[in-house]
Amino acid sequence: MHPAFSVIFLTTLIGAGQGLFLALYTGQLYSVFKLLPEQDSVHFYALGSFIALLLLMAGLVSSFFHLGRPERAWRSAARWRTSWLSREVIALPAFMGAVAIWGLIHYLGWNPVLVTLGRGTQIDLSLLVGGVTTLLCFTLFLFTGMIYACIKMLQEWATPLTTINYTLLGGASGFILATAFAAIHGAGMVNFFAGWSIILTLLAFATRSASLLRNARLRHKSTLETAIGIRHAKIEQKAQGAMAGSFNTREYFHGASKRKYKSIKWLFLVLVFPLPLLILSLGLGTQSAALFVLAFLVQYVSLLLERWFFFAQANHPQNLYYQTV
Repeated sequence: MHPAFSVIFLTTLIGAGQGLFLALYTGQLYSVFKLLPEQDSVHFYALGSFIALLLLMAGLVSSFFHLGRPERAWRSAARWRTSWLSREVIALPAFMGAVAIWGLIHYLGWNPVLVTLGRGTQIDLSLLVGGVTTLLCFTLFLFTGMIYACIKMLQEWATPLTTINYTLLGGASGFILATAFAAIHGAGMVNFFAGWSIILTLLAFATRSASLLRNARLRHKSTLETAIGIRHAKIEQKAQGAMAGSFNTREYFHGASKRKYKSIKWLFLVLVFPLPLLILSLGLGTQSAALFVLAFLVQYVSLLLERWFFFAQANHPQNLYYQTV
């Protein structure tokens, strides 16, 4: 498939925003149960949620660039009963609104205690709102991944690993960003976020590698024989059947050479996983906020390559008709 850069930015930006919120809310939960030090509501949770919202808004804006008629974008939510895309279109602004409310509660200090548990553990309004927002966050991960995983004819995408990878990669990038943010604003939270960043990055490496191995062994259901209805042991296509390019040859082919295609795969495998982990380790040793910021930037930029490869790897059955250009 031809990767649309607007979709690449959409999925990576909202993934980082989702991961950042999950990190912040997880940190708040731990601090409520006295496992981590409490943080300033305004300078940590409110500001952190604002950064998450900026990432989510940037992703939403980028999504408009691959629409032929952006003024009709609202209609994309109409088929929510059957379309994962429509569900994502609904879930994204709902999640953004919930993040905004959670951030405002912390910013305005309107955070009444709702329940007091044993040993003085207090459950306040922000914890309740944050719990609902977390459900919306994972729902959005599910909807985004299922847009691609539900397309059975694109066998490279039609696997639960697609949704799992979207969730883990978004979580990893968000937690690394939270590590950098905590190094600047959150005393006592750096090691916690960095530890989860390492765990999520390793899990993402395992599942992304599993998807690459799976796709390398795929036996496609459609062949030249089934495409043209001729049963013969050897069929060789000499021409694409047209003198010039078309929508099909533009939108269903990534257009990169085999060498470039393979190089991008190995490049993102190194840059998304081992390199950020190395920088994180150096940051933990020196407690340098600059290194944590660098780890996030390296991984995010590399995720653009990973997402390009994800889209490019999908081999549409119609490509059987256009093998030779």
